[in-house]
Amino acid sequence: MEKYILTLDSGTTSCRSLIVNKKGDVVATSQIEITQFFPKSGWVEHDALEIWNAQLSTMQSVKNKSKLKSDDIAALGITNQRETIVVWDKKSGMPIYNAIVWQDGRTSEYCDELIKQGHSEMITKKTGLIINPYFSGTKLRWILNNVPEAKEKLKKGDLLAGTIDTWLLWKLTGGKSFATDVSNASRTLLFNIKTLKWDQEILDLFGIPLSILPKVQPSSSHFGYIIPTHFSINAKNSVPITGMIGDQQSALFGQLCVEKGMIKNTYGTGCFTLVNTGDQIIYSKNKLLSTVAWQIEGEKTQYALEGSVFIAGAAITWLRDSLKMVYNQKQMDSYADLVEKDSTQRVYVVPSFTGLGAPYWDSNSRGAIFGLERGTKREHIVKATLESIAYQANDLINSMAKDLGSKIKLMKVDGGVSNSNYLLGFQASISDLKVSKPKNIETTAMGAAYMAGLQVKFWKNIEEIKKIAIIDKEFEPEINSDERAKLIKGWNQAVKRTFNWIEDIN
Repeated sequence: MEKYILTLDSGTTSCRSLIVNKKGDVVATSQIEITQFFPKSGWVEHDALEIWNAQLSTMQSVKNKSKLKSDDIAALGITNQRETIVVWDKKSGMPIYNAIVWQDGRTSEYCDELIKQGHSEMITKKTGLIINPYFSGTKLRWILNNVPEAKEKLKKGDLLAGTIDTWLLWKLTGGKSFATDVSNASRTLLFNIKTLKWDQEILDLFGIPLSILPKVQPSSSHFGYIIPTHFSINAKNSVPITGMIGDQQSALFGQLCVEKGMIKNTYGTGCFTLVNTGDQIIYSKNKLLSTVAWQIEGEKTQYALEGSVFIAGAAITWLRDSLKMVYNQKQMDSYADLVEKDSTQRVYVVPSFTGLGAPYWDSNSRGAIFGLERGTKREHIVKATLESIAYQANDLINSMAKDLGSKIKLMKVDGGVSNSNYLLGFQASISDLKVSKPKNIETTAMGAAYMAGLQVKFWKNIEEIKKIAIIDKEFEPEINSDERAKLIKGWNQAVKRTFNWIEDIN
């Protein structure tokens, strides 16, 4: 009997479930968008129960679409938006507050205090991260200090906290499994990436008790079983959960960047560039992050350097939902092509709606459009928005090349926005490298599938997985160095003029 892997892909804007076969083909998929809440300027929240219900619904949907029974599923893998934090009551299973999303900047003042107090070096050395609202730790501290229910339940020992992977695992197993994996733990600002344990010194600094945090396991290991009521009460065998990995590390593995020096870029809600650094931690001198890539049970932990851009595909959502300039992503390329190549108008969009990520790390920056003229049309702004994604990725690529001490010649790409040929062509040109896109762009989901499958020997090893990877398109640079330098100069000027906006106007 043929077996399959089920993957839950819990993203920032939607929850999806996919079923894949041994050839790496997606045989069924289901997706539900989730609500974005913006209660105050710079705040971003999700309803954790909505995430759970959407994920459960899509999981049931793909099983029905593929006409598979629970016994046909060899294992389940989970990949997720990483730094988003949920706090809930372990008795009722109810969140005590909305999930605070990784894009949320409400803890920027506290982060500034920590930096002024001189904690930067200690925290970076232990976690590989910088002090920034982006990460989970300060968000969790905010909930513990500002939600009255948190203090009450903490005293009773009823409080649990975790990233989205932990929340889904806890719900899937009926509260029997409370765990996370090393990749997600390494994004909390609370985890020591050398010892691979929660760091007590940092927990004490933030006032976070160890008792509310989950057990940390290898990304490919046994996490528990789905309870029958969530899947099938008639199943002969329980479906094991054997893979959990943060979405960007999952995409790195899904792209099979399994050797030192291999690099990928994911164009999702945000934009994330990672390079595999093997079993060594490389500390960046160019404001990138050192992070755990993954750990397969019984093998050495793998690490990566990462650059994170907060707004990529979310800028397209902004054009669609807020400005009503496009109906869908497919229109973006059409509008971009309407602008003549020899046009003298150079419009730049800096989509720092929630601040700038790497390599700037300016949580006080805000978005802006530069170069507007009387003749500027919708297509100029649409084109500039697409290009802003490539410019931001290029900033990361340049920083990464400096840390590695060598030019990057090839980058593997994935994510929903990688469907834009205009974007990938511009990326190749502005970064002066080859861009390679796989036939199956579901690399984030595939990374988690591979992790789950390796644990149960669905795939024997990584070499077997390499045989099923197929390249779809490749893009080469199409502009000269002078034109490239001119375009990048304009981008750099635009970015600089958004720095510290919130502070400057207050």
